[in-house]
Amino acid sequence: MEFQDMAGHVIRRLHQASSALFQSRMKAAGFDLTPVQFAALDAVAAAPGIDQAGVAARIAYDRATIGGVIDRMERKGLLAREVSRRDRRARELRLTRDGEAVLEAARPVVRGLQDEILSDLDDAERVQFLALARKAAGAGAGEAG
Repeated sequence: MEFQDMAGHVIRRLHQASSALFQSRMKAAGFDLTPVQFAALDAVAAAPGIDQAGVAARIAYDRATIGGVIDRMERKGLLAREVSRRDRRARELRLTRDGEAVLEAARPVVRGLQDEILSDLDDAERVQFLALARKAAGAGAGEAG
């Protein structure tokens, strides 16, 4: 089997194309956000007070590196950390006003680029691709994403 025909290679190439398109559209729209930062903002918006581990789980990201992502977003003024009232060792995350504004303004850009990522597929193929990709990723059992 040629490496070009291997699932991992094709998935990596699609990820590269998707990430490049995301960065291009975000930059053109005036946003300084990575795909992971956007996903983290969305996760915190959906579950205010969530902790870092919860964000990592929600967006299927590595727990060991989510801290750096959260640190950068806090420095940008998009997220705030507060000591949990339930567990003084835990830090709860909330969007700042700037974070809310950035997320709301960026959402249409992200929605708009979704069809571009799979532009060579027709509508039925996109639906089929997403269903198969979710299944292959193990997300078919009710996991949000």
